[in-house]
Amino acid sequence: MANALEITDATFEAEVTQSSTPVLVDFWAPWCAPCRVVGSVLDQLSGERTDLKIVKINIDENQDQAVKHGVMVLPTLVLYKDGEPVGKLQGGVPPTAIARLLNEHLPAAEEQAPAEAEPAEAAS
Repeated sequence: MANALEITDATFEAEVTQSSTPVLVDFWAPWCAPCRVVGSVLDQLSGERTDLKIVKINIDENQDQAVKHGVMVLPTLVLYKDGEPVGKLQGGVPPTAIARLLNEHLPAAEEQAPAEAEPAEAAS
């Protein structure tokens, strides 16, 4: 299982807004219990989704981006595409809500998989 990439206020622009890949940003804090639950879901997703970069930013240590993005609830997940925020989830959301957000803004995983060879036709 891969882990989400930890970023800071200083690396936010390079890792998120300048990324050519869609980015899901997890604004979190170590004392936030729902953040740990959502974080484990995101760590699992980061190992499964090759079409998405998942990053997390600790708002206790990096308050500039949290203030800039109006983060008032933890965790807050913001999906960026082409450097712009396109979707947001707040609070301890279930994995289905995260999947729904990703499916709404990113092509389905089966559309990204390389085409498999067509099966040979059976003889009549």
